Amino acid sequence: MVSFSGRWVISYNGEIYNHLTLRAELEASALAPEWRGHSDTETLLACVEAWGVQKTLQRSVGMFAMALWDRHSHELWLARDRLGEKPLYYGWQGNTFLFGSELKALRAHPEFNAMVDRGALALLLRHNYIPEPHSIYNGIRKLPPGCWLKLSGGQRDPQPVAYWSLAETAECRAKNPFTGTEAEALDTLHSLLSTAVREQMLSDVPLGALLSGGIDSTLITALMQANSTRPVRTFTIGFDEKAYDEAVHARAVAAHLGTEHTEMHLSPQDALELIPRLPQMYDEPFADSSQLPTHLVMQLARRHVTVVLSGDAGDELFGGYKRHYLWPEIWRRISWVPSPARRALGMAMTALPATTLNRLLAKPAHLLNIALPGDKTHKLGMRMRDLSSLEDVYVSLVTEWSNASEIVVDASIPPNLLDQRQAWPRLADPVARIMALDTLTYLPGDILTKVDRAAMAVSLETRAPFLDRDVVEFSWRLPMAMKLRDGQGKWILRQLLDRHVPRALTERPKQGFSIPLDQWLRGPLRDWAESLLAEDRLRLQGYFDPTPIRKAWTRHVRGEASFGYRLWSVLMFQAWLEQQ
Repeated sequence: MVSFSGRWVISYNGEIYNHLTLRAELEASALAPEWRGHSDTETLLACVEAWGVQKTLQRSVGMFAMALWDRHSHELWLARDRLGEKPLYYGWQGNTFLFGSELKALRAHPEFNAMVDRGALALLLRHNYIPEPHSIYNGIRKLPPGCWLKLSGGQRDPQPVAYWSLAETAECRAKNPFTGTEAEALDTLHSLLSTAVREQMLSDVPLGALLSGGIDSTLITALMQANSTRPVRTFTIGFDEKAYDEAVHARAVAAHLGTEHTEMHLSPQDALELIPRLPQMYDEPFADSSQLPTHLVMQLARRHVTVVLSGDAGDELFGGYKRHYLWPEIWRRISWVPSPARRALGMAMTALPATTLNRLLAKPAHLLNIALPGDKTHKLGMRMRDLSSLEDVYVSLVTEWSNASEIVVDASIPPNLLDQRQAWPRLADPVARIMALDTLTYLPGDILTKVDRAAMAVSLETRAPFLDRDVVEFSWRLPMAMKLRDGQGKWILRQLLDRHVPRALTERPKQGFSIPLDQWLRGPLRDWAESLLAEDRLRLQGYFDPTPIRKAWTRHVRGEASFGYRLWSVLMFQAWLEQQ
């Protein structure tokens, strides 16, 4: 679209939720053009003409990736939303500067050089996703969230500039904490979230919600239903394996809220049929195995609606992961133990195979409502061996292959935030620092990537009210005691949810949106995986040292260890490579 004056040209993907407010501001200050339509794209262009690019970005609330061409100055601007909901790739290939929301668009250019970045591949093995600003291809980068980039005069290395920073937001809000009562905090957050939900429910097309039955998605669904005169459409995916199945909980929540609920179950056969489509869907190798049910729930929702709201980012902002509330407590209890004793205890905890421990601990685990106790015991034992701080614990928890640069042939790990501790947010509370790191790395690199690509593959739009700017900024003013309490995370969200849903419907151990990957790789997915991990194949391709991969695969198949999530990154790269 071209601006009213003809100066600006925009290519844009996303949604500006406050564009009607921005229009009203332009009109009130006599800066509005003669409107030709009602789109947020036209609003953006009018704002850029009136205020310039940087002020427009600072005042826009939404999810977006955009390119703006200034016909007067012959400058190209690229920009991405605050938290990274929408992707944007860019880079020089030969004498051509390429940019786009999808790597496949860049690959279509005749000058594109599809050379794998081995350092980025090592990061994939380490974290199961490739973190910003890296991509799987040499010379192609991801624009970091909350940044713009300006290209003028043939610059070869334009640098991203932040118009909004999560790290600075967290640091500033922590210095100006919320000092009201708990009741006032609840009312404030309820108001902010309700406003975000109302804004994001504005749509000319059918709209629904992704409902797992957990705290975050249930709260968003409850607020949607409170703002709707008709039953909200809700969607969920279930599994035959009870340890992974949340469908029964989602069904109960839907019945209580009175939504129009639809669910389906994911089988190993569904997974096998979907796997060949993943490389095309994700553009670059991506290895969060919950990508499988995520895609299927998007597919299910798209049969009925065009837009869905989700509970994404509730965990990162309000302390929903075990690494926020459980592991700091574990570390507090074991950190006084001398390192040699910790290492010995860790070795003892991993002496028996995880599958054997699952059987031996089945009865007490059932009484304590703990799934897969052997796997969890193994994980704890492995983490205890060589750690000296809570920060070490965190990095260990978000790492699969700790020696990834040795497994990927001729690889060196490129600069990335998790390795640059001096660049970590300057927050006094180490748990707050971990939560900020999750929001800076895991949220855009894994969660939002998974959701956006799965939805876009079926032409479904996803919106996340927790990522509203005001909600995010308020979350960082809250004291940690309003997030973590009584050995649990998301205390304030639980209190909010009590206003809408009986606690019995949502009070259970966090399951996460995962699949029975370890079991499936030993069973129905075994032949597929064996083919991709064949030693001759790995050696011929030249990307991996086959020895550690084959060792991990053999131990996994025998049930001596549960390496499904570690192996999934190799499998996803192999599946992606097949289609290049």
